[in-house]
Amino acid sequence: MANAGPQSEKASAGDHGRVRISMDQIRDYEFRVRFDKDHYPDLLMDEPAPLGKDTAPNAARILAAAIGNCLSASLLFCMRKARADLGALHTEVTVRLARNEQGRLRIAGVEVEIDPRHAPADQARLERCLELFEDFCVVTQSVRQGIDVQVRVRTAAG
Repeated sequence: MANAGPQSEKASAGDHGRVRISMDQIRDYEFRVRFDKDHYPDLLMDEPAPLGKDTAPNAARILAAAIGNCLSASLLFCMRKARADLGALHTEVTVRLARNEQGRLRIAGVEVEIDPRHAPADQARLERCLELFEDFCVVTQSVRQGIDVQVRVRTAAG
């Protein structure tokens, strides 16, 4: 694996790289997200009222964008590889929130609708891509399977 910079770490078996971000609280529930590449602009995040001031998207909206983007890019890649004439894609993602048994708000479901504007002559190519593209979407398939998230909180006591 090529060295991708000072923040890169040697990949373990089956590990194909890492993405690293940092977040700093600006005020209240507003955070600045910095990405691991200098040319990426910072991203602001905030919680809706009554917690935050709703000045930027919250985590559920960012997750919706990640799922929609990954699926759209995967379908676009397949159609281009099939040399299909594809116009601009339009994708809409709806995140359904619900409370669990403990009354905690959770993402209960995600609905994605992609509108591929394609030539009628490319219908067979589109149908073939529809059989494949979801399986190549890193984000969606990871979310579907569940992702191991380990959390460590640093305290003054160690």
